[in-house]
Amino acid sequence: MDGIRELILRKLQAVWQRRWIAVVAAWVVCAAGWAGVMTIPNQYESSARLFVDSDAVLTPLLRGVSLDTSGNNELDTLQRTLLSRPNLERLISKTDLELSLTGPADKERLVQSLASAIRIAPQTKNLFTISYRNSNPKLALDVVQNVLTTFLESRVGTSRADIENAQNFISSQIDNYERQLRDAERKRAEFRVKYIDLLPGDGGVSRYEMATEQVRRMRGVLEDARNRQAAIAKALSATPPMLQAEQVAAMQGGGGGGGNPELAAAERRLSELKLRFTDEYPDVIAQKRLIEALRSGQISSPSAAAPSVPRPVTQANPQGGRQVPNPVYEQLKVRLVENEAAIASIERQISEADRDRGRLEEIARGAPGLQAEFINLNRDYDVVRRNYDELLSRREQMRIASAADSEANKVKVQIIDPPLRPRTPVAPKRELLLSAVLLAGVAAGVVLALLLNEVDTSFQSVDDLRVLGLPVVGGISVIAVAIPAWRRVFSIGTVATAMLMLCAIYGGLIYRLSQAGVV
Repeated sequence: MDGIRELILRKLQAVWQRRWIAVVAAWVVCAAGWAGVMTIPNQYESSARLFVDSDAVLTPLLRGVSLDTSGNNELDTLQRTLLSRPNLERLISKTDLELSLTGPADKERLVQSLASAIRIAPQTKNLFTISYRNSNPKLALDVVQNVLTTFLESRVGTSRADIENAQNFISSQIDNYERQLRDAERKRAEFRVKYIDLLPGDGGVSRYEMATEQVRRMRGVLEDARNRQAAIAKALSATPPMLQAEQVAAMQGGGGGGGNPELAAAERRLSELKLRFTDEYPDVIAQKRLIEALRSGQISSPSAAAPSVPRPVTQANPQGGRQVPNPVYEQLKVRLVENEAAIASIERQISEADRDRGRLEEIARGAPGLQAEFINLNRDYDVVRRNYDELLSRREQMRIASAADSEANKVKVQIIDPPLRPRTPVAPKRELLLSAVLLAGVAAGVVLALLLNEVDTSFQSVDDLRVLGLPVVGGISVIAVAIPAWRRVFSIGTVATAMLMLCAIYGGLIYRLSQAGVV
């Protein structure tokens, strides 16, 4: 600790021995520094504050329909487009900055300088500032004003240009897809006309498939008719053509069905149905149930007079008794003839349908990839149609977006603080610089004195001699009495006066700045 104190005292003594050199160095540094600070040109700053907010009612309604020009991306748009080279060159031509240009190199440097000097900074989510500094206050105001004007114009102009470009692109694409759609429709129509019999219709079934199904169905009908013909022929062979007159009278008198005419009629109806249909036919089953109900008495009806039956023509029986034609036999013969005519008609229809099916089958063999080709045509048509409809929908959205952008005022831009001509400079900070120069001058004097002490080859104390390894007998101290007191006071006073004058000059400069209103 004593060594450090002794070292500090020795350094202070060395500085005091060269005090005038330190004072002169401090004066030189301060004078040069203060002169330089006072010659730095003032920088004036002009700024404007903007508030950008989206319409709280209209924006949600137009979401997904119009362009997103909300306040969230306004700063992004500013930084990407406002400080672009064309905008900066336009800004130079509109202000007095163009007067300082002497060539393309100066213009290039000025464009780069403006890109870094113009500051766009957000303060909140919807509030941001535009600022610029220049030594000319009027020029600073003009630059900020022109930047603000360019922003307001570009905010609308950019969105309108984007909408127009999008509309032009969509219109050209719609025309292109419309031509493709017409070509696809024409090819599809020609193909359908050429192969209309083989292609599926609205129900998804082609005429060839319908003809095949019709032949199969009519063959089934023919098979049923032939079965019915065989049943009628069998019944006809088992039915006698002639009956005794007594049997016919008994039948007409209601002998069948136990004297119940309705039961007898139901039984005759059942016999007729069995001649035409099988036992599983619904009408046959229903008729059997009716007969059972009539027999069991579940269905009762008042007795009715037996229907009048035309009196049959009788003929003499060689074996005895009168015989009349059997009405059942006659009915079976009529049924047989009618069924034969129906079979002939069905066979004719089957022949025609079979010829039509053969013709369609021959056409189908001649075009094996017909179905695949038709599927490809439909797929191409569906793709073009879907894209065409989508583009039409997008065009309508662009029209709404254009109307919203030009008429609805979807985004509100409000200038909170307009740019003003600055009256006081914002830079340089002269008070701070003057103080720094004063400290630097004092430090320069002290450092210079210490450096001179380091290069001095003389010995300051007996200890310095002992470091050389030589025997030192002793030393003679300076006798303070030998130096007059007035000289010591004068020396201290002159140094103090020089430093006080330096501080007085510093104070005068600060006072002048405060009076001038310069920070």
